Amino acid sequence: MIDGSFKAKMDMFWNKLGMILVKLRLTPNMVTLSGLGLVVLSCLYFILFKNSFYFGLFLALSFTTDALDGAVARLTGKSTEFGSYMDAVVDRYQEIFVYFTIAYVRDYWLISFWAITGSLLVSYNKARVAIETPISNKNWPDLLERMERLVLISAGLLIDGLVPGRDVLWYMVVIIGVLAHFTAVQRFFRARKYILKKKSSSK
Repeated sequence: MIDGSFKAKMDMFWNKLGMILVKLRLTPNMVTLSGLGLVVLSCLYFILFKNSFYFGLFLALSFTTDALDGAVARLTGKSTEFGSYMDAVVDRYQEIFVYFTIAYVRDYWLISFWAITGSLLVSYNKARVAIETPISNKNWPDLLERMERLVLISAGLLIDGLVPGRDVLWYMVVIIGVLAHFTAVQRFFRARKYILKKKSSSK
């Protein structure tokens, strides 16, 4: 929702940061994979030291690569279909690593499963309908897209670290799960509308 509603302004911001990476001669795929590496290192840090504040901080920094790889692709003209596909796959792995780590460290297995399945369904429900009928990213401004999920989980970890003993992270993971599944259902019905529209127009 954030990315879809403010895409033009956000692209300008990320392009300025992306120019730094372009000068360092980094390719979009290199930025994408470095983001995955940073998330994995952040997860290892949380497993070893159990500090949710710094885990949230490291994740927030790591997740910036999600926007920077696209900025580098735009600035260098190296945007490719495979690069876009790899970016989407890496994004899913990043979220899986994060929720697995939270489940392992805090023993939040059930709610982490709830959150990650909702997150994956949000992405799948959009990607799957694109096989059936052409869609535009501009027409999918749903409630809890990837950007919102990343902001919420990072904020939950940061607050949890600042307010120990309150289980802030537990509540945040539950909220993400609820909103993610709501968004998945929201996308399901939008997909249904597109598919039925295509079917009626083909008659």
